[in-house]
Amino acid sequence: MTPSARTQDCNRAQATVRLSQARAFLDVAELVSGEDDELANDNVVAALAVLAGIAAADAACCGTLGRRSRGQDHRQAIQLVSQAGPDGKTLSRALGRMLDIKDNAHYGMIYVGALQAKAALRNARTLVDGAARLLM
Repeated sequence: MTPSARTQDCNRAQATVRLSQARAFLDVAELVSGEDDELANDNVVAALAVLAGIAAADAACCGTLGRRSRGQDHRQAIQLVSQAGPDGKTLSRALGRMLDIKDNAHYGMIYVGALQAKAALRNARTLVDGAARLLM
């Protein structure tokens, strides 16, 4: 992390809470993505997947490093996540890809497409599964 990046101390119990939240966000995202095409909302799927990915990144960092990123810029977490266990590089790449669509999914007037929503789900699963392995 850059010297100006803020972090917050956290522990394994807090990692477990964040992983539980990540799983809940991912479960809802998958539920919404499975709806009838007319009802599916790719922005909502992507937004929930991003929240799942961020929570999973927190869980991975808390569980392995005892700290998580708390900066205004979520991108500061990418370097920290890369240090979270043997799969840290894979997790950091997944987080980076998720953060690439975060603004459009959460705040944008540009719609997230179906392919981006599916990619967001895939990256969220990578982060949630990776964090779960680290907390076993």
